[in-house]
Amino acid sequence: MTHTADRLLTVEEAAEHLGTGVRFIRRLIQERRIRYVKLGKHVRIPDGALTAYVEERTVEPVRSSRSRYGKAA
Repeated sequence: MTHTADRLLTVEEAAEHLGTGVRFIRRLIQERRIRYVKLGKHVRIPDGALTAYVEERTVEPVRSSRSRYGKAA
Protein backbone atom coordinates (compact mmCIF):
# COMPACT_ATOMS: atom_id res chain seq x y z
CA MET A 1 0.00 0.00 0.00
CA THR A 2 1.56 3.27 -1.11
CA HIS A 3 0.59 6.62 0.38
CA THR A 4 1.66 9.95 -1.02
CA ALA A 5 3.32 12.39 1.35
CA ASP A 6 0.27 14.00 2.96
CA ARG A 7 0.54 16.98 5.25
CA LEU A 8 0.23 15.72 8.83
CA LEU A 9 -2.34 17.68 10.81
CA THR A 10 -2.65 18.03 14.55
CA VAL A 11 -5.92 17.00 16.17
CA GLU A 12 -6.83 20.67 16.48
CA GLU A 13 -6.07 21.36 12.79
CA ALA A 14 -8.09 18.29 11.73
CA ALA A 15 -11.05 19.46 13.81
CA GLU A 16 -10.87 22.91 12.25
CA HIS A 17 -10.59 21.38 8.76
CA LEU A 18 -13.79 19.34 9.29
CA GLY A 19 -15.56 22.08 11.20
CA THR A 20 -15.97 19.88 14.28
CA GLY A 21 -14.71 19.83 17.82
CA VAL A 22 -11.45 18.27 18.95
CA ARG A 23 -13.43 15.70 20.93
CA PHE A 24 -15.00 14.30 17.74
CA ILE A 25 -11.57 13.81 16.13
CA ARG A 26 -10.21 12.14 19.27
CA ARG A 27 -13.20 9.76 19.25
CA LEU A 28 -12.54 8.87 15.59
CA ILE A 29 -8.95 8.06 16.53
CA GLN A 30 -9.89 6.08 19.64
CA GLU A 31 -12.43 4.00 17.68
CA ARG A 32 -9.93 3.63 14.80
CA ARG A 33 -12.44 5.02 12.34
CA ILE A 34 -9.81 7.26 10.71
CA ARG A 35 -6.22 6.64 9.67
CA TYR A 36 -3.65 8.38 11.90
CA VAL A 37 0.08 8.47 12.62
CA LYS A 38 1.54 8.02 16.10
CA LEU A 39 4.79 9.95 16.61
CA GLY A 40 5.85 9.13 20.14
CA LYS A 41 3.07 10.57 22.29
CA HIS A 42 1.88 12.84 19.47
CA VAL A 43 -0.94 11.92 17.10
CA ARG A 44 -1.16 13.33 13.57
CA ILE A 45 -3.83 12.84 10.93
CA PRO A 46 -2.78 12.79 7.26
CA ASP A 47 -4.73 15.32 5.18
CA GLY A 48 -5.64 12.50 2.78
CA ALA A 49 -7.24 10.54 5.62
CA LEU A 50 -9.66 13.40 6.25
CA THR A 51 -10.48 13.62 2.55
CA ALA A 52 -11.10 9.85 2.41
CA TYR A 53 -13.26 10.01 5.55
CA VAL A 54 -15.47 12.70 4.03
CA GLU A 55 -15.69 10.96 0.63
CA GLU A 56 -16.68 7.63 2.22
CA ARG A 57 -19.50 9.31 4.13
CA THR A 58 -20.81 11.60 1.40
CA VAL A 59 -24.43 10.82 0.56
CA GLU A 60 -25.51 11.60 -2.99
CA PRO A 61 -28.98 13.11 -3.52
CA VAL A 62 -31.78 10.96 -4.90
CA ARG A 63 -32.85 12.08 -8.35
CA SER A 64 -36.39 11.42 -9.47
CA SER A 65 -37.56 11.67 -13.07
CA ARG A 66 -40.57 13.79 -12.16
CA SER A 67 -40.95 16.82 -10.01
CA ARG A 68 -42.47 16.46 -6.59
CA TYR A 69 -44.72 19.41 -7.41
CA GLY A 70 -46.26 18.43 -10.76
CA LYS A 71 -48.00 20.76 -13.16
CA ALA A 72 -51.44 22.00 -12.28
CA ALA A 73 -54.27 20.26 -14.19
